[in-house]
Amino acid sequence: MRFTETWTPATVVAMRDLTPGIREFLLRPEAAAASPYPVGSHIQVGVTIDGRPETRSYSLVSEADPQGYRIAVRRAAESRGGSRYMWSLEPGARLAITLPTSLVQLDWTRRHVCLVAGGIGITPIVGAAQALARRNIEVTLHYAVRSRGDAAYLDELEALLGRRLIVYASDGNNRLDLCAVFAALPQDAMTLFCGPMRMLDAARRAWESAGRPMTDLRYETFGSSGLLPTEAFRVRLRQEGVEIVIPHDRSMLDVLNDAGHEVMSDCRRGECGVCALDVIDVDGAIDHRDVFFSARERQESRKICACVSRARGTITVDTLRRADTI
Repeated sequence: MRFTETWTPATVVAMRDLTPGIREFLLRPEAAAASPYPVGSHIQVGVTIDGRPETRSYSLVSEADPQGYRIAVRRAAESRGGSRYMWSLEPGARLAITLPTSLVQLDWTRRHVCLVAGGIGITPIVGAAQALARRNIEVTLHYAVRSRGDAAYLDELEALLGRRLIVYASDGNNRLDLCAVFAALPQDAMTLFCGPMRMLDAARRAWESAGRPMTDLRYETFGSSGLLPTEAFRVRLRQEGVEIVIPHDRSMLDVLNDAGHEVMSDCRRGECGVCALDVIDVDGAIDHRDVFFSARERQESRKICACVSRARGTITVDTLRRADTI
């Protein structure tokens, strides 16, 4: 596996509400937490949903802290239960977590880095802003939220970046124009993005329209965001001749594996493609929530990443053929 997971027990040391809908948790693992970890690192957290053990991925906020790992969780009505579980915890609660892993690589030789965050996507961006500012790299942060009251870590970021922080609140009719932002960047600038899937798709289009190499647009994602509402759907397994219902609060990957239809996986974040299954037929629509497939591949809908993507209606898949991802 490319995403090696080392699990360790941890304790919820403290928590605080950053906004009415976002709560920060300080987790102290039994393993040492003071050692540095790369920008964009995340951890897996063991949660319990309806009596079932599951895992959720959360980005680490800020650079390494000797007190432990900081994560922020948005309480979402449309979530699969992870945020509800996390918000039910009290200080002293025990959890199982993994050690940090990062899938984001910044080029520290660049003199200008543009940061873009949408909503709870600010979590990995905070540490990036701190690291870049500490290295005296010219950094700007474009932060899109529904309202300023929804903007987590606003005070810390304003103190760190000053005028280099630009907040866009949609309730104030102040919307982020990614095309204008990218067009104004120096030619050698790179961008680090984290936000919902719809916003990421817009960022990719704007970056490409600006004539910039796609390798200079790096991103962290959260696969719970999609273009369609999160609802139950059906999966027909062509080889096995069975049909399985995927509840709104569980992933296709977990349901298939629990039913004995083994699907390989690795990152569980829609980034590596190991869990991709061949799609034979679609009676409805697929909601691609991965970042592994290109825009053309998502439009063709010949494959689906079982770990994060969902559907409306019924899809028929072949569990025996895998995407050639290794």
